[in-house]
Amino acid sequence: MKVPTSKEQIRSAEKALAVGTWTITLGAVLYSMLTVTPLMSGHSPKGWEWTAPILPLVVDAAVVIVVRMDSTLARLDGDGGRWPVVLRWMTGAMTVLLNVGQSALAHDKVGVAVHSVAPLLLIVTAETSLAYRRAIAAALADRERRERDERAEREDRAEERRRQERDDRLAEYDRTRQAERERREHEEHMADKQREHEQHMAREQRDEQARRDAADRVEQQRRQDAERADRERRERVVSERERREREREQSAAQDVERLRQELLSAPAVDGRLPEDLARLKVQDCLVASVPQRRAVELTGWSAGWVANRYREFSTAGAERPALHAVPATNEETTPAEEAS
Repeated sequence: MKVPTSKEQIRSAEKALAVGTWTITLGAVLYSMLTVTPLMSGHSPKGWEWTAPILPLVVDAAVVIVVRMDSTLARLDGDGGRWPVVLRWMTGAMTVLLNVGQSALAHDKVGVAVHSVAPLLLIVTAETSLAYRRAIAAALADRERRERDERAEREDRAEERRRQERDDRLAEYDRTRQAERERREHEEHMADKQREHEQHMAREQRDEQARRDAADRVEQQRRQDAERADRERRERVVSERERREREREQSAAQDVERLRQELLSAPAVDGRLPEDLARLKVQDCLVASVPQRRAVELTGWSAGWVANRYREFSTAGAERPALHAVPATNEETTPAEEAS
C-alpha cells in the first residue's frame, strides 16, 4: 500500500538532494583544484606557473553549470537535447583525467584509484541527482495530474451537485409557482363564486325590494283608492247632507215664508187665544220674523206679554217649532193671565 507523500516531504527530499549534490560538487571541485594544480604547474612554461589553477577552475565551473542547469531542466520537466549530455560527460572525463594524470604519469595505480574517486562520485552524483529530479518531477507531474483529475472530478461532482441543486431549486420553484398559481386560481375561483353569490343575493334583494315596492305601491294604491273612496263617500255624505240641509233650509225657508204669509194674511182674533196656543203663535211669529204688533193681533194678548215671550224664546234659543195653524178663538183670559 502506497503511503501518500505530502508536498512538505517532497520539498524536504528535494532540499536534501540539492544540499547533498552541491556538497559533493563543491568538495569535488575543491579536491580537483588541489589535485590538478600541481600537475598543471609542472607542465606550465617557466614563469607561467601561476596559471595552473585556471584550468581546473574552468573545468569545475563547467561541471557546476551542468549540475545547475540539469536540476533546473529536471524541475521544469525539460530536455536540453544532446549537447548538455556531451558537456556533462566531457567535463566528467576531463575531471577524471586531470585528477588521475599525475598518478598515471608516475605509474601509481593506487593514486589513480584514489584520485578518480572524487570526479567519478561527482559524475555519478550529477547523473543520479538528474535521474532523481526527473523521477520526482515525473512523480509530481503524475501526482498533479491525478490531483487535477481528482480536482476536476470533484469539480464535476460539485458541478453535478450544483446542477442537481439548481434543478431541485428550479423544480421546487416550479412546484412553488404551480402551488401559487393553483392558490391564485382557487382564490380567483372562490372570489368569482363569492361575487356570483353576492350578485345573486343582490338580485334577490333587488327582486325582493321590487316585490316589496310593488306590494307597497299596490297597498298604497289600495289605501289611496280606499281613502279616495272614503273621501268620495264622505264628500257624497257631506254633499248629500248639505243637499238635504239646503233642501231642509229651502223647505224651512219656504215653510217660514209660507208661515209668514199665513201669519201676515191671517185675520186678527177677537179676544185672547189660550196661553198654550198663544205661546205657539208667538213662537211662530218669532220664527217667521213677524212684528210683535202682528203677534199681538194674532194672539189677542197684550204687547207686554208678547214682548216677554219674544224675549223668552230668543233667550232660550228655542228650536224652530213645527209649523202649525192656531185656530182663532174668542175665549176670554183671566186677569191673572193678562197680568202674566
